[in-house]
Amino acid sequence: MEVRYMGKPVLYDFSASWCGPCRLQKPELERLKQRLGDAVDIRVVDVDENPELAARYGIRVVPTLIIEKDNEIMQVFQGVTRADILEDELRRLL
Repeated sequence: MEVRYMGKPVLYDFSASWCGPCRLQKPELERLKQRLGDAVDIRVVDVDENPELAARYGIRVVPTLIIEKDNEIMQVFQGVTRADILEDELRRLL
C-alpha cells in the first residue's frame, strides 16, 4: 500500500491489530478526523500486512505516526499521540 498526495498533508498511522497502544490511538485519530475533515488524509497501515512499507519508513515501534506533505516527511511521533498535538502540527501544513 502506497499512497502519495501532493498538496494536502498525509498522516500515516503505522499500527498492528495485536498492539494495545495502537487501539488507544484510534479514538485520537477519530477526534482528529472530526476536527480537520478532508483537509488531511489519514491512512492506517497495519505493519503486519504491509511490511515493505513499514520497512521503507524504518518503523520499529507501533504506533508510529508520520506526517508527510508533498512526499516529504515533516514529523514523526512514536507511541500514543494526542489529537491536539497532531492537529497543531497538521494545521501548520495547511
